[in-house]
Amino acid sequence: MTTPEAPARTPRPIAPRPAAPAAPAAPAATAPAPAAVAELARQVGGPVFRPGDEGYDAERSGFQAGHRHRPAVIVGATNAADVAAAVAFARARHLPVAVQATGHGLSSATDGGLLISTRRMTDVTVDPATRTARVAAGAVWGQVVAAAAPHGLAPLNGSSPGVGVVSYTLGGGVGVLARTYGFAADHVRAVELVTADARRVRVTPDTDPDLFWGLLGGGHGLGVVTGMEFALLPVARLYGGQLVFGAEQIDAALAAYLRWTETVPDTLTSSLALVVYPDLPQLPPTLRGRHLLQIRIAFTGPAEEGERLVAPLRAIGPAVADDLRDMPYEESHTIHRDPSDPHAYNGDNALLDGLDAAALTGPAAPVMVVVQLNHLGGALATGPTGGAGAGAVGHRAARFALRVLSPLGDADPAGDLATVREVHAAALAAVAPWRIGRSVNFLLGEQRGRADAAAVAGSTHGSATRARLAELRAAHDPENVFRFHPYAG
Repeated sequence: MTTPEAPARTPRPIAPRPAAPAAPAAPAATAPAPAAVAELARQVGGPVFRPGDEGYDAERSGFQAGHRHRPAVIVGATNAADVAAAVAFARARHLPVAVQATGHGLSSATDGGLLISTRRMTDVTVDPATRTARVAAGAVWGQVVAAAAPHGLAPLNGSSPGVGVVSYTLGGGVGVLARTYGFAADHVRAVELVTADARRVRVTPDTDPDLFWGLLGGGHGLGVVTGMEFALLPVARLYGGQLVFGAEQIDAALAAYLRWTETVPDTLTSSLALVVYPDLPQLPPTLRGRHLLQIRIAFTGPAEEGERLVAPLRAIGPAVADDLRDMPYEESHTIHRDPSDPHAYNGDNALLDGLDAAALTGPAAPVMVVVQLNHLGGALATGPTGGAGAGAVGHRAARFALRVLSPLGDADPAGDLATVREVHAAALAAVAPWRIGRSVNFLLGEQRGRADAAAVAGSTHGSATRARLAELRAAHDPENVFRFHPYAG
């Protein structure tokens, strides 16, 4: 089923630029000579690596341990000047460019190209007077939360404090306060960018509204973001945590949760996760070998009202765990308790305009699958109420985001991938009647080699937005420097 996107504003015609092909063919890459790499190393402040160098493998590795970039050159950028030098070097040799900060959302590895590692660019500055933050390309959300909290402010961060701010926001950013305040991309004020011709520019709604629109939620391929400025929100405390139910309550809890989401205010953001934990000794006894349903709550109102709102969920029956409480915003990462150690995984998702609880039940899978359902709507659907307007985030009308994720074996992650993809495809097929697209943020793992790779690429935005983004990419990167997704999280 397909429904049109809800446009945030009337698209402006893109200003005429020099003629460029809509889908430029990639020129043949020129392998960089050792002398050229040595010259690049003299131009930048950070380290430069080639295959075989000490530190090469560590630099190309990120949180996603199942897939890694295999570049011909890595530049460990320390500032925007390093990024510009790296892009100029790659452009001159027709090398594809990718960027990695934390490596959470790696979706396509770059082979034989140039990888810009921004993990050293971690500056975070908070201005409490203007309620804004400015971050460099490698900053993570935990840094911003910590810097904003003393001023009674909060960013629109995601569930994990270790995720990179820039990559998350460029994909839209569905976070802890999503239904109350919308996408993280909706609150960006300015983007500092290195363009495909290695120019350093500051992009705002006033300087280049079309490029600004495309950067925020459009995915990738318009430049390398070296810094970002965005609004902070006056949130110092939350009512939140988890309600956890056992296998015998899952069917009733699923149905109750879906009914409940139709009644809650926009000040309440929630999700649920279905997890079958393996029977491993390193897990707590309360989790080991159990099939559990976790409901995660984040409410920006008073705790007394939060208690009233969650009463229908508590009425489902005795919970395995219940830690709902008033908390400082600095503890918001404890709501989802995402893993903090790098590991191998693959994931897919579907944005839905509705859902029947029966679609989330079924036979046991041959591999571990974590199923997460995010309740959307609220400010995610309506977009920002002031300022420059929404960016190119796709499918704002979605009511739910369904995510499926599976770990891959450390010994042979590639060998597990085919089975995992089959299981994920079957899970997503069950929700096909409500499916309207995919989220850029939740495409987690190697996307090349999929039988439906073209469908995946075309499902993150509606046709009008895709056409506009393609026009922007042709205008801003006519030589196809950013041949791969340049943001790997």
